[in-house]
Amino acid sequence: QEQLVESGGGSVQSGGSLRLSCAGSEFTGSRYCMGWFRQIPGKEREGVASIDRSGTPFYVRAVEGRFTISQDAVKKTLFLHMNNLEPEDTAMYYCAAGGPLPMGTCSPITTLYFDWGQGTQVTVSS
Repeated sequence: QEQLVESGGGSVQSGGSLRLSCAGSEFTGSRYCMGWFRQIPGKEREGVASIDRSGTPFYVRAVEGRFTISQDAVKKTLFLHMNNLEPEDTAMYYCAAGGPLPMGTCSPITTLYFDWGQGTQVTVSS
């Protein structure tokens, strides 16, 4: 089981930026897909972005154009660069490692992921 540790969360004003990091113990060499998810109290965890071994990203519509997922396989670290943050982005953010869809692509669907970090809080004020 891979150990994942998120960092980089914090409080920013609307329009601000943050960079989240996720340090992995084994990382993408042993996992096909890496993803970022978020959750607010009382709601289900939702996908934000995913990336496969070749670096191909996928974003949900709510963050496309504002967030960028990337990875450094040498440093075993996953990143989420978040720009133009909105109050609606306030949530606990989690990184996870998982497998692909049947057609082989990666997508931030929670049921495809099996190793999870503990989360880092992002709060955006208006």
